Amino acid sequence: MKSSKVFLFQFFLLLFLIPVLFLTMVRMNTVDTTATEAEFSPQEETYTILINNGGELQEMDLEQYVLGVTLAEMPADFEPEALKAQAVVARTFAWKAAITGGKHGDSSVCTNSRCCQGFLSPEMYLRYYGTEADLEKVQTAVHSTNAVVITYQGELIEATYFSSSGGSTEDAVAVWGNSYPYLVRKDSPESDSIGEATAAFSRSYLESALHVRLEGDPNRWFHDWVKTSSGGVANVGIGNGSFSGTELREILNLRSTVFSVKVKNDVVFFFTKGYGHRVGMSQYGAEAMAAQGNSWEEILQYYYTGVSLEKISQLQQLLPS
Repeated sequence: MKSSKVFLFQFFLLLFLIPVLFLTMVRMNTVDTTATEAEFSPQEETYTILINNGGELQEMDLEQYVLGVTLAEMPADFEPEALKAQAVVARTFAWKAAITGGKHGDSSVCTNSRCCQGFLSPEMYLRYYGTEADLEKVQTAVHSTNAVVITYQGELIEATYFSSSGGSTEDAVAVWGNSYPYLVRKDSPESDSIGEATAAFSRSYLESALHVRLEGDPNRWFHDWVKTSSGGVANVGIGNGSFSGTELREILNLRSTVFSVKVKNDVVFFFTKGYGHRVGMSQYGAEAMAAQGNSWEEILQYYYTGVSLEKISQLQQLLPS
């Protein structure tokens, strides 16, 4: 009898312990699974760069800087994928300056869009330009591309971009004289009419600004036109002088080098298409591609030929020494 009671006690004890042990193992397994997933989830990377604001240098979180550039350089009502592409280009420009010295030689980037990149703090943006919803949209675009930069054969690219192309982008060599295998002519899908503008100059103003003489038949003031493969003006004779398209764009503050002219009553009208130097990514082209369903990765790999998209931490040569 005693042995029977012992047996029954052990049997019921096992019946009680088995479910408890099973539940404990399940809970332990659940915790372990969650831990494994966390180990492989994408990790945010944080870096700092130097900002040159009116000659005053200050350190800033890279992603906060990229947010400010994106707010300043691209309309918030653009497609999310276009905003993501802009964020990656802005980050690449800034990080290249950080590790190579940049335009200022001190590894800084300034807030002048004609030199480096424009910049708007979230506070300034909300005060003068947009809404909380706009800000959140741009923040999401920046956050979703955290620390991603554009490389070509392991090196950061010259991350150039502009507003609109007038139909196609330009080879870098046609604008700056330097050739880059990833900065080559591409058809751009935005409407040709985006960025169209007309600028008018008197005969006397052009003679003074260009140091030329405009004499005789006005239809012959402009001559010997040479165009680039993308339709930009490579070179044109004006009066007794000769100018590259980029020179004229700078001297006369034209929107682009894609232009034609017409003279009427001693006034010269320049009809331009596109806006900017037209090398690299067209912002309105990126918007058109995004509206057609292209991802930010596809946009960047279209405008920059043969490039790779990498996290800064993936390439040791991209880290400051």
